[in-house]
Amino acid sequence: MTWFWQRWAGHRRAMLKFALKLDGVASFALGLLTLLIRPEVGMPVGWQIGLGSFCVVYGVGVFFLGTRATPDRRIVLLVIIGNLVWAADSILTAELNWFPLTGTGVALVLAQGLAVLGFAVLQFIGLKSAGSATDRGTQPRSRSHA
Repeated sequence: MTWFWQRWAGHRRAMLKFALKLDGVASFALGLLTLLIRPEVGMPVGWQIGLGSFCVVYGVGVFFLGTRATPDRRIVLLVIIGNLVWAADSILTAELNWFPLTGTGVALVLAQGLAVLGFAVLQFIGLKSAGSATDRGTQPRSRSHA
């Protein structure tokens, strides 16, 4: 019967790993697009290069985290929090005109902010699902009367 629970936990962990890998691929692709093409979105070139470089490195790291047999919950929580901050920052950047974004720039910033919010939600659901499948709660102590 143990094999059943191990298999069940593996399937539930698969969603978390998928969400991390998806985030990694999308972030890497966005970073490459930003670095190689630098679309005219109204953001200063220095910011585009910095954000593109960050996205490439972040994408590789998050994808690598998704390849682990059991991703570290603490690191996954940091990724989720980072994604939530990124999504909020994207919306604020578009709405508060921190940069003179073009219409296309506003649309791209909002679209990627919503995508990142989606990644955070998927990762959170995957983390909760994987945790409930593997956590056994507090184990009773053995009472040896030596």
